[in-house]
Amino acid sequence: MDFVNSKTFPYLVAFSAGLVAFSAAFFSVFGLSKLFAGAQTSVVIMAGSLEFAKLVTASFLYRYWNTVPTFLKNYLLVGTFVLIVITSMGIFGYLSNAYQGATTDFEKQSTILMFKEDQLEQLTDDKEFLKLEMETAISELPENYRTARKKLRAEYQPQINELNKQTLVIKQTIGDLKAKLVDTGVDVGPAIYLARIFDTEIDTVVKWFIFILIFVFDPLAVSLVIAANMAFEQIGTVPMRVKPSQKKKRWWEMYKEKKKDIQIFNENNEEKGKEKQPKEEKKKVIHKGGITDEVK
Repeated sequence: MDFVNSKTFPYLVAFSAGLVAFSAAFFSVFGLSKLFAGAQTSVVIMAGSLEFAKLVTASFLYRYWNTVPTFLKNYLLVGTFVLIVITSMGIFGYLSNAYQGATTDFEKQSTILMFKEDQLEQLTDDKEFLKLEMETAISELPENYRTARKKLRAEYQPQINELNKQTLVIKQTIGDLKAKLVDTGVDVGPAIYLARIFDTEIDTVVKWFIFILIFVFDPLAVSLVIAANMAFEQIGTVPMRVKPSQKKKRWWEMYKEKKKDIQIFNENNEEKGKEKQPKEEKKKVIHKGGITDEVK
């Protein structure tokens, strides 16, 4: 038995439509709740009811497209399209928020790392300056002033040691930040890789990727709902689509038909009148000599 033509296939289409629709509704509802954080519960209830109504409206439009009034049909069609756009915006908000959550720590650690590297460079320059200043001061003293030279070294050495300690602390901090960046970079690793391939920024790659995703997400859910209705019609589980009523005729067409009906009615009456008219009987008259005549 062909799988596509089997009676279980419409249920598979309906199940996949439910999965996609539920996923789209979940991401959209929570994305909108993040946008209106002051009334999350209310937004979840409102958006959830609209998502369910959108799917029912799509099914209704498919089944009663030929019979529903034009104004109502256009309104439901526009409403369904607007709800698809709202759902897509909610999904975009949810995914972009998740991306920002993953990259915020990465950017924060990168900024701290740059700051610490600048500090390390500054400490290195300060230490080199102190050493140069100490060597210059010592070189200005006569060679036989050994005690003065030692004293001068002793004055500079604590400052150099303090700079060395600060340098070690900052180097350790830089090492820890680089390790955290490796762990955080795993979350956005694919985006970084794609950005390198297309030679662009990570935000641009993620933005277009989300746009492509939402372009097929909720529209696919609505399309699968309509496809499920079609599949159930094919196997006879649900009644076929309501056929359009007979087209309303123009006044001149109605006049022609009425005139034709009157003519047919008159002809029928004439035929009935002829059938009801009594037939005239003919009488036979016998004359002398055996000759007979027929008279009315």
